[in-house]
Amino acid sequence: MTLTPANPAFAARLSALLPEGVLRQPEPRHLEEPRGRYQGQAGLLALPQTVEQVSTLLREANAARVPVVPYGGGTGLVGGQVMPDGPAPLLLSLERMTAIRAVHRQENVIIAEAGAILADVQAAAQAADRLFPLSLAAEGSARIGGNLSTNAGGVNVLRYGNARDLCLGLEAVLPTGEVWHGLSRLRKDNTGYDLKNLLIGAEGTLGVITAAALKLSPVPAGQGTALFTVKDPEAAIALLALARDQAGEAVSAFELIHQQGLEFLAETQPQVRQPFAPAPEWSVLIEFGLPRGLDPETALAELFTAAEQAGLAEDGVIAQSEAQRQALWSLREHIPVANKTIGAISSHDISVPISEIPAFIERGHEAVAALGAFRINCFGHLGDGNLHYNVFPPKGRKREDYDHMRGAVKEAVHDLVHTFGGSFSAEHGVGRMKTGDLERYGDPVKLAAMRAIKQALDPNGIMNPGTVLRAV
Repeated sequence: MTLTPANPAFAARLSALLPEGVLRQPEPRHLEEPRGRYQGQAGLLALPQTVEQVSTLLREANAARVPVVPYGGGTGLVGGQVMPDGPAPLLLSLERMTAIRAVHRQENVIIAEAGAILADVQAAAQAADRLFPLSLAAEGSARIGGNLSTNAGGVNVLRYGNARDLCLGLEAVLPTGEVWHGLSRLRKDNTGYDLKNLLIGAEGTLGVITAAALKLSPVPAGQGTALFTVKDPEAAIALLALARDQAGEAVSAFELIHQQGLEFLAETQPQVRQPFAPAPEWSVLIEFGLPRGLDPETALAELFTAAEQAGLAEDGVIAQSEAQRQALWSLREHIPVANKTIGAISSHDISVPISEIPAFIERGHEAVAALGAFRINCFGHLGDGNLHYNVFPPKGRKREDYDHMRGAVKEAVHDLVHTFGGSFSAEHGVGRMKTGDLERYGDPVKLAAMRAIKQALDPNGIMNPGTVLRAV
């Protein structure tokens, strides 16, 4: 597919069709990504304010065969928001489409434009005494369109599901510039192919999401948080089962934390208070959200007693106030920040069947040790089988010293994930970073169907070329 750059002639054409201020020169922040693996390029930046303007941009780009890179909050971790090579693209940022169009409190639905920051959607829901439960570390800058385009996960997937599970309908612009008016608030609508779920997780390769109808939930009357130490991941999984037996769907989050992450935290952010000294080898952060009439602190205390009697929990801290609850979550949320400061050789966002996690961790450590004396921080969303399995250099060395080994480390981990019937991308997406992994581990029939869908909806190949599927 031959594409052309977003050159001055193309810019002039758009300028004649769009209001002043929509077209701009890209800023450095638009050409970077958090891990520093890619440096983007752009011939032109567009900041539309309406779906009609997005339609014009895509229609003209398609006619001129100019590549388009949709841009949300820039927080993606697999390079899908930058285009490092090929013809300079039109960078289409949704950052000016931030409106909360409506809140339907009795229906538990909120309508938000794609550029709305996740934290602002949460706040709008809270103002209506409702909860939008999607929660992740970058929620202060990540935007709803990007969350949906990558099918974001986060800490509450165990109870509420990922972004796909929280979406009822979409408004989106297809590569031709046609607008799909699919902002349905219906929970039942079996009228053919589900275009919504096709666009969610497509990472901007099939069109541009401009607004979404999102599910809200009642705010739990009581929230309780605890940190329990456990002997090993097998005990953690048994504790998860016990927690769900006792509290059912009130278990909102269940996070596995390894000693290495706490040591990184102590080294790089000593101001973050840690409740145990020395740091336990394994611990779990548990959150309950209970209805009116039930006390979460009592429920967590009863869980700890039962877990201790069963030999599953060794020690524990139960938050006695909102400040203590926030302090426990701060511990978990600062682990990725500490990881970034230390500098990973290779980071892996993987999932395996929950019962297989202990065996995977054991064999993973063996596979990495066979390559060198590396440090491993294995942590994450145990409740839904999603681990962040990150490999770091030995103490005193830098990640740059091992850049030549990154591919071997990633392959060893992802090969093992595949052996266990898992996924090499649990919640971060494929982006540009993992297109080779998709080809290596993906089902050939699925890949053929994906290419056919891409060809049908985007025959000129303008939408985020090189993301998810390798550009041809």
